[in-house]
Amino acid sequence: MAVRKIIRMGHPALRRPARPVNEEDIGSDAMHRLVADMIDTLHDYGGIGLAAPQINEGIRLAIVEIPGGATRYGELAARELTICVNPEIEIVKPDTAGFWEGCLSVPGLRGFVERPQHIRVHFTTLKRERQTISADGFLATVFQHEFDHLDGRLYVDHITDPHKLVFEEEYVRYVVPAEEASAAKPA
Repeated sequence: MAVRKIIRMGHPALRRPARPVNEEDIGSDAMHRLVADMIDTLHDYGGIGLAAPQINEGIRLAIVEIPGGATRYGELAARELTICVNPEIEIVKPDTAGFWEGCLSVPGLRGFVERPQHIRVHFTTLKRERQTISADGFLATVFQHEFDHLDGRLYVDHITDPHKLVFEEEYVRYVVPAEEASAAKPA
């Protein structure tokens, strides 16, 4: 369909909670066009998730698709396209882990964020069917990151150590080698 412009941090629409999608709008031609635009936009920008507010559409809609293999987040398992209308997160276990997150609406930066690592995602499909999926590890982080956009939050809001907000070039140059060296040391 069309590649849409992704709005960036500072745009007021990113800080507004999105409204639920009306039942009659789910599965409509307009919704299918919007999802097609979101998929084209996600692929064009090289992301793994996108929420409707990031293209200035204030509704509770997000997509996640991980191609698998080498990504800017390292080696990832593939995740088929998941379209989530009016999603909700249920934390299954409260234990957390941290990942260096990036965001298409916060280009050029990475920040270390800790989030629950065992969740269930409840959402409606474009066929108006209610679904639940379980997500662990990095995938749990991806869903939480995308759904934050639906509540007017960005990953930078979750950073507890300001020293762990860096430019992507410095992340690759300094952080990755330091983490690899630390992981290679015997315990």
